[in-house]
Amino acid sequence: MARILLAEDDDSLREFLAKALRRAGHWVEAAPDGSEAEAKLDGNVFDLLLADVVMPGLDGIELARRASARDPELKVLFITGFAAVALRQRDGLPGAPRVLSKPFHLRDLVAEVDSILAA
Repeated sequence: MARILLAEDDDSLREFLAKALRRAGHWVEAAPDGSEAEAKLDGNVFDLLLADVVMPGLDGIELARRASARDPELKVLFITGFAAVALRQRDGLPGAPRVLSKPFHLRDLVAEVDSILAA
């Protein structure tokens, strides 16, 4: 079981993703934006940051930079409808975070999360 921090601004998608990851056996802490996700980093240890790239306020790229500065071992997976943007902006993040493009099937998300955690 991994500890996953999920940052997604779409309420229904966030709930849907969290539920799927919990069913797959993971512990999930969900946040509606990058700022709230960053606050959840205080006093908590996560194995994976799963973040939407485009969110109001603190976006997923900057959230990943800040989270990785706190914990260089933290693995990152971006979800986005704007994969080309995410691929360009993830430069400089440790571990070359992967990007899962929307729309995706939940089994693909769970498989990608499991692959990242196993690496």
